Amino acid sequence: MVWSGSWVAERLGVELVGDGELRELLGLALRRNPKRAHLLVSNVLGKHVPQRPSVVYGAGFELGRRVGELLGEEGARNAVVLGYAETATGLGHAVADGIGPAPYLHSTRRPVEGVARAGGFEESHSHATSHLLLPEDPDLLTGDAGATLVLVDDEFSTGNTVLNTIRALHERYPRKHYVIVALVDMRTPDDRGRLAEFAEEIGARIDLVARNSGTVRLPEGVLEKGQKLVAEYEAAQRAAQAPAGRPGGEAQSRGDVPPAVPPTRIDLQWPAGLPDGGRHGFTPAHRALLETALPDMADRIAAAVGERARRVLVLGFEELMYAPLRLGTALEERIDAEVRYSTTTRSPVLAVDDPGYAIRTRLVFPAHDDPADGPGDRYAYNVAGGGFDAVVLVVDSTADTPALHGPGGLVGQLAPHTAHVLLAVVPSYVPSGAVPAGPPPAHTPHRQEEASMLPEPLRGPAFSSYAPDEVGWLLQDLSDTELEAPTEEREEAIQSGGAHYAESLPVEYQPSDAYQDLFKAALDLSAARIARAVGTVTETVLAERGPRPVLVSLARAGTPVGVLMRRWAQLRHGIDLPHYAVSIVRGRGIDANALRWLAAHHDPADVVFVDGWTGKGAITRELAAAVAEFEEAEGIDGFNPEIAVLADPGGCVRTYGTREDFLIPSACLNSTVSGLISRTVLRSDLVGPDDFHGAKFYRELAGSDVSGHFLDTVTDRFGEVADAVDAEVKELLTADRAPTWEGWAAVERISEEHGIHDVNLVKPGVGETTRVLLRRVPWKILAKRGAGADLEHIRLLAQQRGVPVEEVDELPYTCVGLIHPKYTRGATGADGRAVETK
Repeated sequence: MVWSGSWVAERLGVELVGDGELRELLGLALRRNPKRAHLLVSNVLGKHVPQRPSVVYGAGFELGRRVGELLGEEGARNAVVLGYAETATGLGHAVADGIGPAPYLHSTRRPVEGVARAGGFEESHSHATSHLLLPEDPDLLTGDAGATLVLVDDEFSTGNTVLNTIRALHERYPRKHYVIVALVDMRTPDDRGRLAEFAEEIGARIDLVARNSGTVRLPEGVLEKGQKLVAEYEAAQRAAQAPAGRPGGEAQSRGDVPPAVPPTRIDLQWPAGLPDGGRHGFTPAHRALLETALPDMADRIAAAVGERARRVLVLGFEELMYAPLRLGTALEERIDAEVRYSTTTRSPVLAVDDPGYAIRTRLVFPAHDDPADGPGDRYAYNVAGGGFDAVVLVVDSTADTPALHGPGGLVGQLAPHTAHVLLAVVPSYVPSGAVPAGPPPAHTPHRQEEASMLPEPLRGPAFSSYAPDEVGWLLQDLSDTELEAPTEEREEAIQSGGAHYAESLPVEYQPSDAYQDLFKAALDLSAARIARAVGTVTETVLAERGPRPVLVSLARAGTPVGVLMRRWAQLRHGIDLPHYAVSIVRGRGIDANALRWLAAHHDPADVVFVDGWTGKGAITRELAAAVAEFEEAEGIDGFNPEIAVLADPGGCVRTYGTREDFLIPSACLNSTVSGLISRTVLRSDLVGPDDFHGAKFYRELAGSDVSGHFLDTVTDRFGEVADAVDAEVKELLTADRAPTWEGWAAVERISEEHGIHDVNLVKPGVGETTRVLLRRVPWKILAKRGAGADLEHIRLLAQQRGVPVEEVDELPYTCVGLIHPKYTRGATGADGRAVETK
């Protein structure tokens, strides 16, 4: 037989060295991961390779039996078993079964509102690193220090993940004994020595129980070579557009998948009060209840599958591995058909149709359980082309959503590869004090079905230079459409009423070297100040709108702020907040389709709108009116139209980082500091009633892009401002933060004093003044007397455009930009510079 790791071994020089069974146990594949190129693919884990459920369960149960022998009867009775999400949740549960009386808990990447964290840790090489520990019974991890903690993972490679876990838990709940359990121990001699040193350091005994041992020898440069190989093959597969059913490619692209035929639902009659898994703990009493109920549930599945099926797959779902595994073992005993078991996964792995490669096919579909870190692709491996007569898909109720059933969803992706798709839904266990999972009552099936027809958010690098997890753009891509017009023509059309400002785009300002240097200097000078404001507004949102708000930034000025808020929450609290960007247009309102999409995928009450700053509060009022109109028309309520901003010099909102009018460097530039995305476009010939508003991705400006530099520079200062933020938030939460609308009153006064008589032509604050100079035809700039470094870039831009800067007293802002009030083509000279109005 051909070893399922030979393809990778031959191309990258990777060697698998170990005992005789190792190659039967493991194959090799390549994954899309910046931290590790290769993937050890287990043939007995039930994750990537469909295997008989009894083999998968037996592998874990036997390891548990060996641990029980090591601990003895009394030690086994006092032990607690901890499995790792997502890969080892089922394995860990089987180990706990093998030990016998031990309760079980697995880590999770799904936060649950109302359940306190008992700890967390990082998995350094993983594509999704953060693990949460959410036991319903807090005493599960705080028990007797003499009790053994058994940690279960599918492989023990460097040992970093396990050491991170033990270190984090030992600081809070010290124990004298730890046992590490894995299917394979692949450590190097150096890693083995490190574990012994660590045990001595913490003063505890650490034992290891593994089915097999060996090591992976990696040649120099394997990561870069692997990444290059993955990129080449994925590009070739996309170009080939492999049709459905052909091994090696993605079975169907989402856009080609028709709405799925509804699957046959199986009513398992899952016992009330029985957890769906070990996310919140699974006790011996739970185990006894499950064993009693399994035969009847398996009989119901067998009846639904029917007698004609010869090959059946029980397909679990990410962390939900144990329930479908046990249903599979029970089904094996009741039908003559060959039963196999595997689960879907988050891990992106290259598929290659070669007998010497462990991942022959993959199905790709959108996440369908509203994950905490935002939407993304999910995968099912070696299912397409597997010859299954029936697939029994087992999910928890949290994951039984429109995304599961809609076009491109998992149900639709399975349909071309089997004659029969069956769906068994296990109720998501709700611990005492937790908030039940699932969509809010306002989400009617009709409304969800309607929203499911909308496209998924655009993400980088295909759209924007931001990382795909940083933001999802609820926009349509108009990059290939010519939308730019000269500034003078746009201004004339706007002021004459011939066109709306959102129907075209200004030509993107290309900063001079001197201006770029000024931006960098301003960023260095203000990074800590911005970091403090980011921290303050984020902590305020978490305190008042938590525990897991959904950030929705107003594209595009709000988007860098939303990304920074998400980073703060991630670094300070270990939570991944969903973040989307939507379009709002003055005079036209917010994108109603974007709100429909949000309402179908999240609780509207969790949505927090985010912007960069306030001027006179026009967008604040626009948003409130637009949300009220939307809710009345759609029958959906719960959206809070209040905006959270970095800076609120206009006194227009109650959730802000500061009310000072200071330079936010992201206001100095356009797309090159906002992910290379244009401002949004709303034009009837381009945006239909069922479309998101549009925007362009300026890929050609990648050489000038400083979006990442801006984010990283501010993020680097988070640590030094943390104490100041904590003190500031404590004070803010008890202060009167009611909007004063001071800015609006000042704008009305300025409009009359300067004979403009149109508040829309008065743009207060550093950010808005910068926009006037970059996008509109400026008339003059009013600067607060004595304003210093915050206005250096304003003075430079004004000088370049020939715009006078007048210093004035009693200005509530640092500066105010005035758009030319009587604009015609004659208002600029032949060189485009502004001229005085007579």
